Amino acid sequence: KESTMASNFGELVLLLGDHHLPSRTTSIPEQFQRMLVPHKMQHVICTGNIESPQEYERLRELVGGGSNVHCVAGEYDFVQQQQHQQLDDKKVIQLGQFRIGIIGGHQVVPWGDLSALAMIRRKMNVDVLVCGWRRKEGVVEHDGGYYIFPGSITGAYSSHSPTSTNPSFILLAVQGSNMVCYVYELKDGEVDVSKIEFAK
Repeated sequence: KESTMASNFGELVLLLGDHHLPSRTTSIPEQFQRMLVPHKMQHVICTGNIESPQEYERLRELVGGGSNVHCVAGEYDFVQQQQHQQLDDKKVIQLGQFRIGIIGGHQVVPWGDLSALAMIRRKMNVDVLVCGWRRKEGVVEHDGGYYIFPGSITGAYSSHSPTSTNPSFILLAVQGSNMVCYVYELKDGEVDVSKIEFAK
């Protein structure tokens, strides 16, 4: 139901990251794979740690090409050596009236610290900062900006979370100065969806 609602609301943007395939896990959960249908989203934002060239190509196929795949390098990425392009550790894109910054998150000390993230957001001069780290809230408003944490699409453990976490991703619906965030999280085999809306 939520996906249908989002499809009628401007540009659809898939936010995901921390695949860690195949080093820490074997695949994206089947429940999520069924939802990631090619040509339904206009953009993909990836916070890095894909590790697999095949997964990077899969992201390109979701949006029909590479120009709308906005990916940064995570601390464990090998994609940058295996692809023709070099992945940067940060990136800024414009969606609707929002300037959106993307970082892997490993640059932030301590991990996920909102004060440190606020400094990065101001330096990048963005309205929204997408960070490769998982907070329970998924989306946080802090210090005049918004911070979005898509978590791990596979639920793989990471250096800041030594045990596996619930797999998650976020779908954004952007229309002008309005943004709706649908947070998808796999809990006990069921997909839980929460919605957060904000405007510029």
